[in-house]
Amino acid sequence: MPTESAQQAMRVLRDGSHFQWHVIPFLMLVLYVYANEIEKRNWNVVVAGLALWGMDWFNEIWNALVFHFTQYAPVWGAPGRSAYVILIGLNIEISFMFACAGIVVAKTLPADRARRIVGLPNRWFVAVAASVFCVFVEILLNAVGQLTWDYWWWNARMPWLIIVFGYLTFFVVAFWVHDMPTMRRKVATVGCLYAFDGVCLVLFGAVLGWI
Repeated sequence: MPTESAQQAMRVLRDGSHFQWHVIPFLMLVLYVYANEIEKRNWNVVVAGLALWGMDWFNEIWNALVFHFTQYAPVWGAPGRSAYVILIGLNIEISFMFACAGIVVAKTLPADRARRIVGLPNRWFVAVAASVFCVFVEILLNAVGQLTWDYWWWNARMPWLIIVFGYLTFFVVAFWVHDMPTMRRKVATVGCLYAFDGVCLVLFGAVLGWI
């Protein structure tokens, strides 16, 4: 039987009656962030941002599939107030945040890839630090009931899986794309990621109705 938080999230899943006008300025903010980087021709930062956003969609799809197959709970849920809940663990506000997160963090990367920070390769240091910070924010959101965790192995007392699979993979892929030697390879990689996400959304969502 689904948990109460899962039932609550499913009740508002893709319910357009909850729309709020703050979605529009949030959308414009996301567009401005990308337009600003495009104007400066910061293509590495742009593709890093898109890669991280694509990784978030991948995570949200498998999270929704966990609920479908268990009929108990997703690994994380987003039953709180939102203008639009896209998937059981993803609302429009979270999606807009992740659309910008990769750009924000990629802009902190040192230009010298070989530079070390406290003895660690700088890409790994930034990825781990950003992941830990994001999990700290998630713990706060969970404390106020806006983000729910129903499994014993995915919570504030066991943060390691959240750090690694909830965020570290996002930043590692984003930085990997950022540092690829050619723009053609960067675009192809991001394109493949979005194509895979799109196929999954169509298959598991529109066709099978699982998510």
